[in-house]
Amino acid sequence: MSERQASVERNTNETRIKVSINLDGSGKFKIQSGLPFLEHMLEQVARHGLIDMDIVADGDLQIDAHHTVEDLGITLGQAVDKALSKTGIRRYGHAYVPLDEALSRVVIDFSGRPGLEYNIPFKRSTVGDFDVDLFFEFFQGFVNHAKVSLHIDNLRGNNAHHQIETVFKAFGRAVRMAIELDPRMQGTVPSTKGTLTG
Repeated sequence: MSERQASVERNTNETRIKVSINLDGSGKFKIQSGLPFLEHMLEQVARHGLIDMDIVADGDLQIDAHHTVEDLGITLGQAVDKALSKTGIRRYGHAYVPLDEALSRVVIDFSGRPGLEYNIPFKRSTVGDFDVDLFFEFFQGFVNHAKVSLHIDNLRGNNAHHQIETVFKAFGRAVRMAIELDPRMQGTVPSTKGTLTG
């Protein structure tokens, strides 16, 4: 049984969120947020990252989706940080993912230092009724609380759905690579400093 599991609950006046993850899962997911398109994207992370996810979010969607999306990123980042011991991991992960005309690259470093470089030139402002500007808020929340350096580049794409789906699939793949245990690094933190805490 995997020890790399965590549950985090975050309650504010704007959102109530519970996230449970297993970093050594099989990609199973149960996600309930009231935001179907975001749920579809998180399902990509679970499936391609082989991370089991159980997420329930209740937010002030009557205002807009901003608080729910940002707080989901925060809570998922907290859960990953809580579940992950950095001893013996590969630390770095990267992936290129295509979908028809779209191509995205995601590179991640579990460095202990939050940093986000985000470049997605969306061709339209919404997918359905979902505001694509909110994806930046999701990833910023994740980065700040998982304490990772994350570079996201959509290299090409004309369809906003394809653009963001390639990003989330690549994100799942990059996380999977970075948190994988490296048998040659057993018992060792992958840093000459001897720590990955910032």
